[in-house]
Amino acid sequence: MQGRFPSPERSAKTGAMSRFAFRPLAALAVVALLAGCATGKNKADTKYVAMDVNTLYNAALDRLNRHQYKTAAQVFDEVERQHPYSVWSRRAQLMSAFSYYLAHDYTSSIESARRFLSIHPGNRDAPYAYYLIAVDYYEQIRDVNRDQKITQQAMDALGELIRRYPDTRYAADARIKVDLVRDHLAGKEMEVGRFYQRRGNWIASVIRFRKVVDEYQTTSQVPEALMRLTESYLALGLSAEANKTAAVLGANYPGTKWYEHAYELVTEKKPRGKDA
Repeated sequence: MQGRFPSPERSAKTGAMSRFAFRPLAALAVVALLAGCATGKNKADTKYVAMDVNTLYNAALDRLNRHQYKTAAQVFDEVERQHPYSVWSRRAQLMSAFSYYLAHDYTSSIESARRFLSIHPGNRDAPYAYYLIAVDYYEQIRDVNRDQKITQQAMDALGELIRRYPDTRYAADARIKVDLVRDHLAGKEMEVGRFYQRRGNWIASVIRFRKVVDEYQTTSQVPEALMRLTESYLALGLSAEANKTAAVLGANYPGTKWYEHAYELVTEKKPRGKDA
């Protein structure tokens, strides 16, 4: 689930993370990185010599500007390692997390952002760090046929950001992503419910579809869930419940294919559990 993530350059223009704007220092034009020999077919052992913090930090920025994201992250990590008490170390921690994100190394990005928060919990850029963690999880969400553990982690991280910093622009974007994640979770419940229908396990299907209706009322999955409930109730011989469910569907989603199908079912009084 790809989402647009604010770059440091764009954030700088709006005031957020302004100290991370890419402004090379005029006096520091030389990058002093030493690349060692490769230790494996697809892996290089990059070695760093001791450098002053400004040169090292700008070396990392140079790699980031060149889209060498993984290397940039490693050099930002080196800033923190070599100069742990410098103000640049704090900046490098968050830039490391951002660089790992761009490299699609979401686990390392989360670790870097959490390290930043553990050391600087009250920093002005803490909302950005929480947002970065949430987006790291969000970007890993896959189709509903997969395990949804990562989806729940994304929901939890987005929720934490909203609770802690409700008035930030990061929270505003997080609320949009929460709606998308909820729809995804509802889609997973629908997928399982349809599976039970195909097996003729009507009680189990009712439980899944009712969960969508009760817990995910604002998602796009609700109309189909109501129609599938109508199917399942009819299959169980619960005509009254089927009629009530179809009525709710008609009142809230008239004119949809789901209501048309449910109307046909309750009118014919004929149990049907196949996919529409």
